[in-house]
Amino acid sequence: MIRLKNYVQGQWVEGSGSFRSLYNPATEEVVAETSSEGLDFQGVLSYAREVGGPALRKMSFEERAGLLKAMSRALYARREELIEVARVNGGNTRKDAKFDIDGATATLAYYASLGRKLGDAKILWDGESDQLTQSARFHGRHAWLPLQGAAVHINAFNFPAWGTFEKAAATILAGMPVITKPATSSAWLTYEMVKILVEEEVLPEGVFQLIVGGTGDLLDHLGGQDVLAFTGSAATGAKLRGGKGPVSASTRINVEADSLNAAVLGPDLEFGSDTYFAAQRNIVTEITQKAGQKCTAIRRILVPESLVDSLQEALVAELDRVVVGDPRADGVTMGPLATASQLQDYRDGVALLSKEATVVYGSTEAVADKGYFAAPVLLCADNGGGEAVHSHEVFGPVATLIPYDGSAATAADLVARGGGSLACSVYSNDKAFLGELLPELLTHNGRVLVVDKKVSDTATGHGMVLPQLNHGGPGRAGGGAELGALRGLQFYMQRSAVQGNKALIERILS
Repeated sequence: MIRLKNYVQGQWVEGSGSFRSLYNPATEEVVAETSSEGLDFQGVLSYAREVGGPALRKMSFEERAGLLKAMSRALYARREELIEVARVNGGNTRKDAKFDIDGATATLAYYASLGRKLGDAKILWDGESDQLTQSARFHGRHAWLPLQGAAVHINAFNFPAWGTFEKAAATILAGMPVITKPATSSAWLTYEMVKILVEEEVLPEGVFQLIVGGTGDLLDHLGGQDVLAFTGSAATGAKLRGGKGPVSASTRINVEADSLNAAVLGPDLEFGSDTYFAAQRNIVTEITQKAGQKCTAIRRILVPESLVDSLQEALVAELDRVVVGDPRADGVTMGPLATASQLQDYRDGVALLSKEATVVYGSTEAVADKGYFAAPVLLCADNGGGEAVHSHEVFGPVATLIPYDGSAATAADLVARGGGSLACSVYSNDKAFLGELLPELLTHNGRVLVVDKKVSDTATGHGMVLPQLNHGGPGRAGGGAELGALRGLQFYMQRSAVQGNKALIERILS
């Protein structure tokens, strides 16, 4: 068993007081323990602001890009040992572990490429300058510069690698120091990744600090130049929004929360067509990848009434091939849920949904004597589904078929009943159907994937989060936004208007 330490104020610090245990979710064995009690959280913030921040702001975008590239290379070089940690502490299959870790290194590399393109600049100009008076010299222009505080990142348990470093990539390129706090249950992987960065001396002091336990009174000390980015439940997000920093100091907060993402099959689809198979393939992946523990996973499947029986039969056949078990065992294709509480939530959630929908495949009965294993469950709802189908997310390998009449208006209404989602996918070759549906979907989702026959074999999957595109969603999804290429930097920067002699201003701020 390993005891995780915090990396703060330039050193590794072991917490005091009570320690929390981290488990192997396949065996329920304790694999690590951790604590952050006794840390000087105000000192951690001050160290980021006074040491890490100035070091980053002295650098150009190209120099910060060099840091990100070095981070990506250092982590990728130790990929195999990181995969093993993810399998032991996260219950990930090798494929799922690579998905998480490679997502982290690829995002770092992508933001490094953006930084290189920005060159030796330290300012992002927003548009061209505008002449403000009759004088051709007197202009106004908007500029983005890094905030002079610290970025606190609170991450979810399901992606301890990708979730950590997708936030860090945009933050460091923008010029802000990071204080990251992974979910305790899966913090071991984040800890090992930060250890690598410290050992390789990749980053200047104060740029990246790690807390592997509770946040103590850290958030009480946030000010107007600091930011807070959170991924997790809507309930916790609401609590953070009401915290001292966001309320009294206008600390910026970005929330990515619950999301009942949908897949919509168009009325024109024919069983066996390329577009149909793309939908079927994506649905199965989203139910089973990471044991369904993905914020972008498909929870609601809108299918025309004429296709319900054939799609249900095809999905059942695919799910029947899934082998649930210890991810280190040969032949296993889906590992356990992350924690005992997640397993209980899965069971309670399926019980709630089954009051409104019929279970057509699977059950919540125990898969093994030990471990937090959950079998895939597929339900089918009548009459568009009840309230729970559209409001209660079961964070596991669970999805619900929702038959609809094939009209774009009905599909749009059903998707909207989710209250706002991170992602939605549509499978259709019908331009009229797509033309009516797509504008409606875009207002209720942070990202929409449209798959027709021409891209059915090349489109990225429904749940693939790409650094080039927005990750976030309206309403219950949190209302936040991450990534989106250079857009991802703006949360960590201040846009200000500057007026005066155009030539002088642009020379000074070049």
